[in-house]
Amino acid sequence: MDNKHYNQKPRRNAELITVPNILKAKVGSGGLSDKILDRAQDLLESHSEDFTPLAEIYLSRMKEAINAAKSSEIDSNNLEDLITDILVPCVQLKANGAMFNYPLVTRIAGKFAQFMEVVDTLDNQTLDIASAFHATIKIVVAGKIKGDGAAQGNALVHELNNVCMRYFEKNNIK
Repeated sequence: MDNKHYNQKPRRNAELITVPNILKAKVGSGGLSDKILDRAQDLLESHSEDFTPLAEIYLSRMKEAINAAKSSEIDSNNLEDLITDILVPCVQLKANGAMFNYPLVTRIAGKFAQFMEVVDTLDNQTLDIASAFHATIKIVVAGKIKGDGAAQGNALVHELNNVCMRYFEKNNIK
């Protein structure tokens, strides 16, 4: 088994589901010329929209969900809802990070999504790990660390990965 999910079997899937495009099915599809694609790519790469306001919305929702889970009596009836409430804003950060030239946010959020796909409880340790991921993403966004973050970005992702691996090892979760 690869390390994608920290050597754990996923208990839920945080991947986005693409629904059929009914309108496209009715009118058919066609390609775009290379010229149009190049212009669109140039526009995406040169846009100056600030990711910070959007990221702050998702970070706020993620923090609210973590705090709600910390103050909740967690049982089998609300576990999946609480996990979903924490996970959805993170998946949005993952999806939007690269578009705004924040691939480090996408990588960090992706690792967190993989963690949340395999946890079977929201105990203090898992919520502390969630808070660590939240804080790390918040720092990257606040510092306007665009790109992959170079060696420091790799070190951040590596250490977050190690935190998750230690959690599973410490708790004998296989």
